[in-house]
Amino acid sequence: MSSWIEETEPMVYSGRIKVPYNWWVGDTGTRFFLSLRDERKILGTRCPKCDKVFVPPRKSCGRCFCPEMEWREVGPGGELVTYTVPRYREAIHPAEPPFAHAIVKLDGADTGLVHIVAEFGPKQLKSGMRVEAVFREVREGNILDIHHFKPVD
Repeated sequence: MSSWIEETEPMVYSGRIKVPYNWWVGDTGTRFFLSLRDERKILGTRCPKCDKVFVPPRKSCGRCFCPEMEWREVGPGGELVTYTVPRYREAIHPAEPPFAHAIVKLDGADTGLVHIVAEFGPKQLKSGMRVEAVFREVREGNILDIHHFKPVD
């Protein structure tokens, strides 16, 4: 007698399944996003042992593993560390070209925040230049409540 698996023809069904879900960013992420939404403030966390300020905030220090982080307001201005400018349109892009994907080191932070830079002219962007956050008028409690960063003259 053969096993049922040997007598069964495999069947593959291709399709899409929509699975609605909620995702929680934890206490640390929630406080960060609520501050963006409700106060237009960018918060980081500071490690009292190694004195590093992390943005986005962390629940514990990634350098010395200290679990006792302190909240600090940073920015909204900072330094453009590095960037790349896509010159084409893709559905996945968060903005219409020209814009830059960038790392911005906010004033008071020791780490960089990956975000969008816009409102710049040809060859205007340079590593080390000053930028500042532009907040959306209607904020929803996510990272795009900072609509983009723009160069400061």
